[in-house]
Amino acid sequence: MDALGAVKNAKRLVIKIGSALLVENGQVRVNWLQALMAELPKTEVILVSSGAIRLGIGKLGYDPADLVLSQSQAAAAIGQIALARAYEQAAQSEGLRIGQILLTQEDTEQRGRYLNARATLEELLNAGVIPLVNENDTVTTQEIRFGDNDRLAARVAALVGANCLLILSDIDGLYTANPRIDLTAKHVPFVQGLDQRVFAMAGKHEDKMSKGGMVTKLAAAQIALAAGSSLVLMDGRAPAPLSRLATEQATLFKADKSPASARKVWIAGTLSPQGQVHIDTGAAKALKAGKSLLPVGVTAVAGAFERGAAVQIFGPMGEELARGLIAYTSNEAAQILGLKLSEIEARLGYIRTKALIHANDIAHL
Repeated sequence: MDALGAVKNAKRLVIKIGSALLVENGQVRVNWLQALMAELPKTEVILVSSGAIRLGIGKLGYDPADLVLSQSQAAAAIGQIALARAYEQAAQSEGLRIGQILLTQEDTEQRGRYLNARATLEELLNAGVIPLVNENDTVTTQEIRFGDNDRLAARVAALVGANCLLILSDIDGLYTANPRIDLTAKHVPFVQGLDQRVFAMAGKHEDKMSKGGMVTKLAAAQIALAAGSSLVLMDGRAPAPLSRLATEQATLFKADKSPASARKVWIAGTLSPQGQVHIDTGAAKALKAGKSLLPVGVTAVAGAFERGAAVQIFGPMGEELARGLIAYTSNEAAQILGLKLSEIEARLGYIRTKALIHANDIAHL
């Protein structure tokens, strides 16, 4: 499969737009953005966009070469409004809807917040809305920020189980050396597996208005590939980049497993179980058929855990059947075990999700 095939065949596609593509002389490149919206595939698409800080810097008169964190946050507060407005207007002209989500690194690492972010993204996609994601630069600190939107985009791709992450940048892929410095550098169209040889090809990035560079793109590729998402890097500066992918060169970083299988491996083998859930015969049968685990089929809960924790799932004979990420805390789960959906709200006063553990969050053993 080449870069075009990876993008074209993706059932769920994340597109990352670099700030240098979107913003020029302190203004949104409206025609470029409009052309992108017009060529979006008729599939599930999530946009991860830079540009808020770059838009805000000009309005506040800051020097981009000498920004402190508080100035970046202030610029983001100003620029994010203009950025969202530009996307909304471009989307509306194509009959599309946009919903904005601002994330911090903690939103993808703390289990409860991870589930909240994923649930919101899934709900938007199910409603036919295109999520527009950016780092929450107005409140993040140096310790918790992603540092660049390449890695943010990779985290989002992992979060939603995307088949492919397309990074639109100011370079048409990976080269054996920095092509702006080394005229003998050769383009690398296909990469499967990242090693020190590949990382040695990355050069330095000197654009003070952007945090990205080839190093961060390779770091993003690491995250994406581990989650089963292929990554395509292409030059997106000219209008209609998706349409040009058929004729212009790019680099495909090919994942060696699907997002679903990568997620199952992560749940089963990487996370330490924080508790146990015991289920009856009917629930065990449903589980083996690939269905979600509902509270009505649960007979006992053990351990102390928070929402989003990894738990072991035991069958009626005491055998471990699977591991999964539970959508309720141990206290909540203990209160609703054995209950039907209609009875949960009466017991808790709310319903977090219909399933105690969703099928997508279960790894069978």
